[in-house]
Amino acid sequence: MGEQKRKKNTKPTFIFVSKNYKWMFIGLGFIALGFILMAGGGSDDPNVFNPEIYSVQRIRVAPTLILIGFGVQIFAILKNFKK
Repeated sequence: MGEQKRKKNTKPTFIFVSKNYKWMFIGLGFIALGFILMAGGGSDDPNVFNPEIYSVQRIRVAPTLILIGFGVQIFAILKNFKK
């Protein structure tokens, strides 16, 4: 009897609220953009060297965006917006 009352009175609570999910999608966007900027630049002929592999976009910008995205993901998971 007591168990049924306990089940009726409790509502399901979620760990995250909509702001957490919004920040998670923003972080996911940063990570996806970083991987998109890092892609490509290969050569069709393996005997020909393509110096575009070492561009600033692939060496500096893309990994920075990925790290920012992971930082935003950590923030979104740890931040408690319920207060």
